[in-house]
Amino acid sequence: MNMSSIDYTPFWDECLKQIHQEFIEDEKESEFKMWFNISYVSSHENKITASVPSSYMNDQMEIRGYKKLIKEKLLEISGLDLDLEIIVIKKNKTASSSIETETSETKVETKHSFETASKEDEEKKHHPLLNPMYTFENFVSSDENEFVYNACLASAKNPGKGYNPLLIYGGVGLGKTHLMQAIGNELYKTSNLKIIYISAENFTNEFIHSLQSKTQSQFKMKYRKADVLLIDDIHFFQGKEGTQEELFHIFNALYENNKQLVFTCDRPVSELKSMTERLRSRFQRGINTDIHMPKYEIRCAIIEHKMKLMGKTLPSEIVDLIAQNIQTNIRDLEACLNTIVSYAELTKGPFTTELAKKIIFNTFTQEASPVSIEAIQKVVAEYFNLNYSDMKSKKRPKNISFPRQVAFYLASEMTEYSTTEIGQEFGGRDHSTVMHGCQKIVDKLNSDASFEETIQILMKKIKEFKKE
Repeated sequence: MNMSSIDYTPFWDECLKQIHQEFIEDEKESEFKMWFNISYVSSHENKITASVPSSYMNDQMEIRGYKKLIKEKLLEISGLDLDLEIIVIKKNKTASSSIETETSETKVETKHSFETASKEDEEKKHHPLLNPMYTFENFVSSDENEFVYNACLASAKNPGKGYNPLLIYGGVGLGKTHLMQAIGNELYKTSNLKIIYISAENFTNEFIHSLQSKTQSQFKMKYRKADVLLIDDIHFFQGKEGTQEELFHIFNALYENNKQLVFTCDRPVSELKSMTERLRSRFQRGINTDIHMPKYEIRCAIIEHKMKLMGKTLPSEIVDLIAQNIQTNIRDLEACLNTIVSYAELTKGPFTTELAKKIIFNTFTQEASPVSIEAIQKVVAEYFNLNYSDMKSKKRPKNISFPRQVAFYLASEMTEYSTTEIGQEFGGRDHSTVMHGCQKIVDKLNSDASFEETIQILMKKIKEFKKE
């Protein structure tokens, strides 16, 4: 057997399949679709070569830890410690069988065959950083959200004009990211503008990476050459003075050249803490508009629209049941709908209203009182053998600070409170302290698979606590 060239395709396909399933289970399928635009190219002994469509995507695979995730999953599946090389393959505008392949050191010519010309055309329709499902057509508007919808539509039709900058704020899961990306998708479809979409967290990570690798000039050039800049969750910038300084200069450069700027935030800009006044004033320079949870009738329309996209139908009484009982946010509405549809498909039996009720009240219970931060604090304190008062105290030894960070994370995941409100419940701590603590727990979850079980145990105890 020739070991210099081995076909690892079965391992690769199974690897991406399992990662995709894990993202679905974590309700992060849109994240998978956005970033895992990666294709198997070739393989040799103990090495797989894969491609992504841009240098930016290549950097993101490294920065976000996706490359490491793929390697770990390949090891788990194959039992082989395979090296993973990611190269950049930029498709030519002409349908040629030979395309340019770019690595960090050199450019080579790689043979690449497309299944059909239509497949290549389909790939060109979608921006690599945007979710193709986030369009204006797929957003069901309502009277209470008519202004924000029209403002986004106007920004897509006349970028850099009247609605610039545009800032959308509101609670989690209400559609801020959907509308922001709808602007990007519309402009990508109708123009040749250079569009950049990024979360505030990843913008910060890129900036830090540029400082460490001494590539600040490339970082500045990348963003200052954008025609449309879309930044999600700007509340993450609080307390990050260096990143704020860089964003301030990027903002000015783009604004002065009539480039479109769009931002989202979980609260009004006036409520942001540890944000420089001059950057705050830039965010408030254009249109600031909030987004709300739609009323019952629109919730029904959203459910019907989602079912239409799936090519399925639900009895009107079940649609009514979901719309009546899920009033938190659109994300929960969709999660409930997907759970019910999946359950019906898996059981393949008659799906009754009583069964739908059982799923809703067991999984998305609205009858019980919401999870309280007090319940989270008491459960976490008891689990780690601490006093309840330690959760709010100023004590900072690791045996107290770590459980407190766990409580921060659980509060952010299980309640609708903002990080500012959570901080107030933990002895008046600053919003940035809460975010830092949450990030510490996210990092631990990413590096220690067994810790996920601890979090699940605590969540179960908290849910049981509130039912007592």
